[in-house]
Amino acid sequence: ADVVRIAEGLALVREGRGFDAHELFEELWRAADPPERDLYQGLVHVAVATYQDGRGNEVGRTRQLEKALRRLAPYAPAYAGVEIDALLAWCRDSLAAGHCGALP
Repeated sequence: ADVVRIAEGLALVREGRGFDAHELFEELWRAADPPERDLYQGLVHVAVATYQDGRGNEVGRTRQLEKALRRLAPYAPAYAGVEIDALLAWCRDSLAAGHCGALP
């Protein structure tokens, strides 16, 4: 896993640049070995959820958060320097709140 690029992508999400983060994670996903593809796909879903949230797309945000939970769960509690448990909790909290909070 590309720990540095993952950290870059998560930093973009925190800066409110979900679309840019989505592109970065998608690039990593395309190049990934099969065992790690779901990790990157899950991170794509996280990024797109924040992007959809910013656009006021409730259905899009909800779907992306649900997909992120499914894709990221197998990598818990932590993987490639990412606190997966914290991301899963963020997804659940965001679903319950009806909007994306600040990324952990």
